[in-house]
Amino acid sequence: MITLNKESNKMGKLFKYFFYLLILIIILLIGYSFFGDLSAPQEIITEKIQMPDNV
Repeated sequence: MITLNKESNKMGKLFKYFFYLLILIIILLIGYSFFGDLSAPQEIITEKIQMPDNV
């Protein structure tokens, strides 16, 4: 029969929480890649300027 001591139980919990943190980071990264760049659309503005006659 295999028995686990307290140190291995702590390591198991640490790996479990690290795994959950990794999954959360991946989900947030995917969400940011889809919705992170929601800047306003750019608009082309043209203005007439007067050019000097003698250059």
